[in-house]
Amino acid sequence: MKPRALAAAIAACALCLALIGCARTPDAVVRAEDFDAFWLWAGVQPQPVLDHARTLYLLEAEIIGGEPAHLQRRLAATPRIAHADAWLVYRADTLSWSDEVIPAIRGDIARWRGNGNRVVGVQLDFDARTRHLDRYAGFLRDLRARLPRDTKLGITGLMDWSANGDPAQLAQLAGVVDEVVVQTYQGRATIPGYGKYLERMRGFPIPFRVGLVQGGEWRAPSELAANPNFRGYVVFLVNP
Repeated sequence: MKPRALAAAIAACALCLALIGCARTPDAVVRAEDFDAFWLWAGVQPQPVLDHARTLYLLEAEIIGGEPAHLQRRLAATPRIAHADAWLVYRADTLSWSDEVIPAIRGDIARWRGNGNRVVGVQLDFDARTRHLDRYAGFLRDLRARLPRDTKLGITGLMDWSANGDPAQLAQLAGVVDEVVVQTYQGRATIPGYGKYLERMRGFPIPFRVGLVQGGEWRAPSELAANPNFRGYVVFLVNP
């Protein structure tokens, strides 16, 4: 290759590398240290970012289907968290709960508060199908009535709710839950096309946060910050 052609090729490669670097903006990967609200799940090791968290969502137990469904603890002991608000999370694979489940949740709230924690709410992590949101709203209405009055009720939500959910059914949730954390990931990877789903949340009738996975892809849709019901982010922490 002639010297002039070689120089041109090197310049072209440099330009390509520069363009690649520009395309990967600082917010393209979820860095936990850039946020202040986190999920901490069973089996995930604590990270230094937790020391500066303002809100923590901690998996207290799972509600597992069976005859009847039963509650299985995921925390060996009750920690004391003085610097952050705490949400107790219950991962459920069924809504057919035994009579012992809700009294157990009430007992958990009392135990955590008795240990000096600021428990502000209970979050139910249940993958409710979009076409069954009306049934889910009925279940949540009953659950809320049986929680302490000073305890908020939150849920996780699927991005499909914003795209294909019946507005009337979503409106039923609006008067029952205090917040929805919309999950943009599955496993350890961000779901492709998340931006298009979130753009459809302009009329979402419930205060919501966006759930991200540590290390996953994320570029905030331009209109998200202007949404009056947008309340920020929650990062799902993972082990390296």
